[in-house]
Amino acid sequence: MAYFTKELLLNLETLYRRNLMNTLIGFKNANLIGTKDTEGKENLAIFNSLVHLGANPPHIAFVMRPTTVERHTYDNIHATGFYTFNHVHTSFVEKAHQTSAKYPKEVSEFETCGFKPIYLNNFPAPYVAESQIKIGMKFVEEIFIKTNEVYLIIGEVQEFYLPDDCLRSDGFIDLQRAGTAVVSGLDGYYQATEIARFSYARPYQALKRI
Repeated sequence: MAYFTKELLLNLETLYRRNLMNTLIGFKNANLIGTKDTEGKENLAIFNSLVHLGANPPHIAFVMRPTTVERHTYDNIHATGFYTFNHVHTSFVEKAHQTSAKYPKEVSEFETCGFKPIYLNNFPAPYVAESQIKIGMKFVEEIFIKTNEVYLIIGEVQEFYLPDDCLRSDGFIDLQRAGTAVVSGLDGYYQATEIARFSYARPYQALKRI
């Protein structure tokens, strides 16, 4: 069994250490964040750091890496206050991954990576037409995390869209049916398959499959 200490980790080659730490926590969600600037230029970028914070109010956060270089998503969210989360479907993971390239600000990843922007219900930020699950967000606050110099960007869900056949009677969303991809590390994409779903856990009571 492989064994690592913090001291060993910090002395590893940079790329090896990055891959190791990014895959250590397991599978993550894959979302394209759609934004536009005050002049209407659209931007699209893949993120795998979304975090559910609560249902009331309905807040979702994501991690923004240090802004020591240009971060068009960050700038656009601050400029307009709105953005979208769009689930990456297993059928377009390659195009989605390409949005991580450092294109200049004047280039729209929608266009150059082959996605269609769509505006729904007068929401001010662009959605990805090809995504099965689309979420409209409004910026609430950011928290600067000093130890890594990253930002936790917190937003409130304003609206969302998903296929009827992916929504179960109790509100559970069937992500397997929706074709949502998951990510390991920065560049490994997988198709999720449900193993089981269980009843609410209570002390000394047997679980039921639901």
